[in-house]
Amino acid sequence: MHGYRAHDLLWLDAMPDEMALPPWATAAWLRQAPLVVRRATTAPGRLPVGLRGPARSERHACEIDVASVLRRVTPEMLSARVAAMPPDAIQCAALAALRTVAPLLDATGWAWGPTGGVGFALASGLPVLHVDSDLDLVLRIAQPPDAAQSDALRAIAASVTGCRLDLQIDTGHGGFAYAEWAAGRGKVLLKTDRGPLLTATPWEPV
Repeated sequence: MHGYRAHDLLWLDAMPDEMALPPWATAAWLRQAPLVVRRATTAPGRLPVGLRGPARSERHACEIDVASVLRRVTPEMLSARVAAMPPDAIQCAALAALRTVAPLLDATGWAWGPTGGVGFALASGLPVLHVDSDLDLVLRIAQPPDAAQSDALRAIAASVTGCRLDLQIDTGHGGFAYAEWAAGRGKVLLKTDRGPLLTATPWEPV
């Protein structure tokens, strides 16, 4: 097992020469931009990753060799940087919401971290955020929450204003959208390495 998880950000020693890259993936961008681990099945020693560009429409899925990874930043590592963000760094609603919700997430005792554009920007310093950027978060919850924990999750979701919140619950077997689970529809779409699965038991092995 390679030990990497979806949403981890990776920097390589060099992009593989044989990899076909889109025109927006310039050498200057690739020197700074991390790759994002995605959920997919690959051969041993390979990692499914995605490359994102400056624009929202610029996304490219590919695979890399695990041995080419030089550095890894996890969402949990980024959560530790939130308190240190200077006030003048908060230039969009998503970052402001992150600072507001971080203490509530810390209080749960669960591991968590920013993903998506916010996580990418915090890790790389690249200008990918916009005034209407979403706040994407992942929360690691290995067991179904009890009543008090469910209340805490509702308070976390309600505290985010000014931007759209995409809170993903990672059960260890896959990830699903908290909003979908909170809606009480009975089943959620669990994203796993083997593909999406509609299930009423996202905490059970699949």
